[in-house]
Amino acid sequence: MNVKPAAADGSAARPAAQDGPRSTHRWFALGILALAEFLVVLDASIVNIALPEVGTQLGMDTVALAWVITAYVLPFGGLLLLGGRLADRYGHRRLFLLGVLGFVAASMLAGLSVSSGMLLAARALQGASAALLAPAALALVTQLFPSAADRTKALSLWGAVAGIGSAAGVLLGGVLTAAIGWQAVFFVNVPVGVVVLALIPALVTRDRASTPSRLDYPGAATITGALVAMVGALSAVEQVGFAHPITIGLGAAAIVLALAFVLIERRSSNPLVPLSVFRNRNLSSGNLAMLLVGGAMVALFFALSVYMQAVLHYDALAAGLTQLPLAGALVIVAGVTPGIVRRIGLKATLMGSLFVLAGGLVWLAASPSDADFVVDILGPSILIGIGLGAAFVTATQLAVDDVDGGEAGLAGGLINTSQQIGGALGLAVLASVATARTGALEAAGAASADALTGGFSWLFLGAAGFALLGSIAALRARR
Repeated sequence: MNVKPAAADGSAARPAAQDGPRSTHRWFALGILALAEFLVVLDASIVNIALPEVGTQLGMDTVALAWVITAYVLPFGGLLLLGGRLADRYGHRRLFLLGVLGFVAASMLAGLSVSSGMLLAARALQGASAALLAPAALALVTQLFPSAADRTKALSLWGAVAGIGSAAGVLLGGVLTAAIGWQAVFFVNVPVGVVVLALIPALVTRDRASTPSRLDYPGAATITGALVAMVGALSAVEQVGFAHPITIGLGAAAIVLALAFVLIERRSSNPLVPLSVFRNRNLSSGNLAMLLVGGAMVALFFALSVYMQAVLHYDALAAGLTQLPLAGALVIVAGVTPGIVRRIGLKATLMGSLFVLAGGLVWLAASPSDADFVVDILGPSILIGIGLGAAFVTATQLAVDDVDGGEAGLAGGLINTSQQIGGALGLAVLASVATARTGALEAAGAASADALTGGFSWLFLGAAGFALLGSIAALRARR
């Protein structure tokens, strides 16, 4: 990346280059960092199946339950860029550990919640903590593996973790809720987080001091406000519709704040996000592809969970277990993706994986309201797992592989932001399409199960369209 700001004149600071390796056990360190990333991604989906029980015990209606998801996504998506820059400024290990500590504490509070307000506050703290640890963790991965070959393998594992965390959320949510109760979906984070906090200080060297500099507070405030308003507007679409004043107001605020951010960054001597980073074709292509993959994935797992329970009448545990083939295919493909990349290249692998993902989604869209799992769902699930596994690996690598060390936190924040904003966008748009199609079929006299299936079919086709758009975005990347 051709962004090398100096520090003496107050421009963006970067931690000094390391004199030696960040770890003498870097593959073990990667595994521990990946555990934290797994929890961050997992918590965006693991509560879905537990929500009915949460509502019963805490007296929350449907609108309030939706905020259990939104309260996590809003600060997570809105604060990621700031979290990445803070990591570049104050040290990647330091911010990572601070984020994990906050995440563990917030998870404990969420599991102990005795009221809806306590739960929502804990979820917001979880999201804010995730925004600190996620970009810092990815930056540490790039520093642990400076050579191209090893970094390719490491980023392949990292991309796989992001995909597996989303797929495993539905599975683990069903198992834990059925076996222990809804509190377990939060308490499961605590022992894992404690292990991360105990081991990372021994596995990764301390951050070297960076040259003091000013942070771009106006830029941080405007981009954070814009992202929060955007995610809020997309979430409001599901709850109150496109034409509601809340949706319109949040959308307008997002546009105004985004324009203000661009103006501030163009004039700032120490920008939060140097706009020149987007001249890096791989970074911009990888982020756009991840935006679209995230949109397809979040909508897919939401629809699959509802389809299995509301249409096929699976219980929570069975609905979770149906995700095993998809998750298994994702894990296997993530392991072989580095070899494929070496043979045909990063760009071709990403485009091919998105075509496979689109094919699986189109196949799934043909499933009837009385679908048999083995006949109608198993095949497309495996194909989707193959596409997602390779797409997450290659999009992540494309977005961060060609980035200077002092911009690693920024790059990590950007790719995580793309995934979160893409997920919110995809769910809002595709869920609205599915709802409209279901309503039209019911008005035409279709049975409830057939109407729901028809709506989900359109959602899966829309997700396939997102995947194809992602393959087009990848065309701009360098070979």
